Amino acid sequence: MLAILGIIAAVAVPKYIDMIEQSRISAAQTAIAEVKTQCSNYYASQMLSGNGTTSLGSVQGSVGASPYLGPDYNVSTATAASGILITVLSVKGNSLSTAQTGTWYYPGL
Repeated sequence: MLAILGIIAAVAVPKYIDMIEQSRISAAQTAIAEVKTQCSNYYASQMLSGNGTTSLGSVQGSVGASPYLGPDYNVSTATAASGILITVLSVKGNSLSTAQTGTWYYPGL
């Protein structure tokens, strides 16, 4: 009986740890999508306000270097050649095994 429990634990624990990591990655990708939405909303509001143009720097400035998505996320942004690079380093205080990144592409470059 004890051997059976040991075998089940040996199989279940790694699977459980993998599922937790996958949920953190999904949460990080959702955070990236939120920052992309913030960038698009700012860009659209500037274009609709009659301003006609907005710079990549002003879009990046609108979300900030460390966008606040709540205490559960460690997010940073940086201006890249064609847009804004968004990086999520941790979710709920737990570092991701691989930081998740995404890019909001500036429409016009």
